[in-house]
Amino acid sequence: MRKIEHIGIAVKDLNHSNELFAKLFGEPHYKIEEVASEGVNTAFFQVGPNKIELLEGTNPDSPISKFIEKRGEGIHHIAYDVQDIRAEMSRLESEGFTLLNKEPKKGADNKLVCFLHPKTTNGVLIELCQDAG
Repeated sequence: MRKIEHIGIAVKDLNHSNELFAKLFGEPHYKIEEVASEGVNTAFFQVGPNKIELLEGTNPDSPISKFIEKRGEGIHHIAYDVQDIRAEMSRLESEGFTLLNKEPKKGADNKLVCFLHPKTTNGVLIELCQDAG
């Protein structure tokens, strides 16, 4: 893992949260994107060298909607930039971590992604990200 790629925050209302975080950061979001396969709309903010991703579920069965129903709005995941996602997935699985997907999936912001089950990471949902190229 090379660096934190972004921090994901689950929100109920993306438009409202975009306004709130724009005031907080002093800059508007730079991108909004739907990831239909995951049932989520995302917005990205650049904060210095760091990125914040806001996530809003697009239907009641989406992982984000279920997360908010159980835990409320807040930090959803921490994403780490990796050079070779498949090699990192193999390494982490051999170390005993549980992968939530066996193959990288297309994620937001032109990334290939894989999530680690929070039961194997002290309750933190970890996302691996590699530029899709």
